[in-house]
Amino acid sequence: MEGESGGPEMPLVCLTDFQALARELLSKSTRDFIEGGADESFTRDDNIAAFKKIRLRPRYLRDVSKVDPRTTIQGEEISAPVCIAPTGFHCLVWPDGEMSTARAAQAAGICYITSTFASCSLEDIVASAPKGLRWFQLYVQTDWQLNKQLIQRVESLGFKALVLTLDAPIPGNRRDDSRNQLDLKRNLMLKDLRSPEKGNPASDLRTSPLSASFCWNDLAWFRSITQLPIILKGILTKEDAELAVKHSVHGIIVSNHGGRQLDDVPASIDALTEVVAAVDGKIEVYLDGGVRNGNDVLKALALGAKCVFLGRPILWGLACKGEHGVEEVLNILKNEFYTAMALTGCRSVAEINQNLVQFSRL
Repeated sequence: MEGESGGPEMPLVCLTDFQALARELLSKSTRDFIEGGADESFTRDDNIAAFKKIRLRPRYLRDVSKVDPRTTIQGEEISAPVCIAPTGFHCLVWPDGEMSTARAAQAAGICYITSTFASCSLEDIVASAPKGLRWFQLYVQTDWQLNKQLIQRVESLGFKALVLTLDAPIPGNRRDDSRNQLDLKRNLMLKDLRSPEKGNPASDLRTSPLSASFCWNDLAWFRSITQLPIILKGILTKEDAELAVKHSVHGIIVSNHGGRQLDDVPASIDALTEVVAAVDGKIEVYLDGGVRNGNDVLKALALGAKCVFLGRPILWGLACKGEHGVEEVLNILKNEFYTAMALTGCRSVAEINQNLVQFSRL
């Protein structure tokens, strides 16, 4: 690739390099949709800033000639604790959309959570990366038959877990999307969530509205219709973490939806400690929101996360270079995490613990 000056283009060496290039390549409405937060975007920005209030406490004179970043989530091995969070509409930023994302995840040996609002069919996503580790994120619909059909479909396609998003009973107030008059609802209504072979062309049934009545008691219904592990995404408090354990789910993703739903809630990394303490090792806890480098991954693991999930950075990589851009973003973060492990004296993920971090008074 050539830069404007005619010389070779600067390599992209960190996630913010991808962000800067993606901003140049994308239309304003798409850029604003990806980057936008709710209301004043305080929580969106705090997700990143909160990581900077944590300092590392490295330990030296340890043999770090061999460092192993591998770990497991829900019993499945991944090459590093860096996976892909569910985000919708990948075709907005790259023609092959989620098919490219799935191929990159498979190549990287990590998990990809596919969104209900993927812009490619689930069948095409699976066919593009048949050996990849996939979870499915469900926005619970008011049409419970449609929920059941979707879950049965992802089970038959080999998805390994069901991720239920809790923090979107109604859409958040995203000012930029309103200013841009972005009509994603229209795009959603064009998408038929039923499997192609079961679809009835004569029917107008597409997505049903998201359920604002979905509550704790409904989890028993989900457990009754699927053998998949159930992960709850969007928990930020010890009270909800305790209820998650009580309702026999298999994991929690500590998340504030990238600051896109309710503003002025805690940064994900700040909520993590409370949630980890509440579950007391009974279920796995993961995190998304604000992870931008390998040190952030190490900090999240030191505070009890089993794995982190990336949202916006995956879309930056996809916008810049498609599948290869996503692979680069994942490899950059994995390499930075490896470096952070070695330079803090951790030879395995099991050696990462709370003694490695302290909170500064910035």
